[in-house]
Amino acid sequence: MSDVLVPGARDVRGTLDEPEGDPSAIVVACPPHPQQRGSRSDPRLVAVGEALREVGIACLRFDYGAWDEGYGERADVRNAVRWARDRDDTLPVGVFGYSFGASLALLAAADSEAVDAVAALAPTARLAADLDAVDALDDLAVPVCVLYGERDATVDWEPVVDRASARGDEVTALSGDHFFVGKHDAIADDVAAFFERTLSDPA
Repeated sequence: MSDVLVPGARDVRGTLDEPEGDPSAIVVACPPHPQQRGSRSDPRLVAVGEALREVGIACLRFDYGAWDEGYGERADVRNAVRWARDRDDTLPVGVFGYSFGASLALLAAADSEAVDAVAALAPTARLAADLDAVDALDDLAVPVCVLYGERDATVDWEPVVDRASARGDEVTALSGDHFFVGKHDAIADDVAAFFERTLSDPA
């Protein structure tokens, strides 16, 4: 585990979780809403980072810069992806996000050629009129996995799930609400397995 400064116009810092040997890929992990205490220390992100490390994939968990209504935060994701690609351009790069971060993961990946797979946990359909995660899905030509809680009344996940299902993306329903209490390890295992299939052993 090491501290990372992500280059860019904003002060973005992260934690890099690395496997014991050479990684087969790297995943950028995007936290939930920073105004609701979302950070790289979110237990869902930490669990995903640990699960990825166990299957030989590095994970960069980062904190957003100063609050910017989703726009600066999307730039932070793009810069983190660029950092991951520049660190070793031979490694595939994935993006994972939870809640606000899940929507940003889809948005940032949609206009980036550097992303090879995306996993979104409890994404909300829209952060702003021009930050639409549903529309972003239509611009993605890489493997996508969407996980959601069947009792989630916190975010508007249904449009994202409907569009992902129609596209034939991987969609996983979880018997829980938005916070997935007691399910972090199971979610992390699902996300790690997705990235292991799509990044470490691409078809």
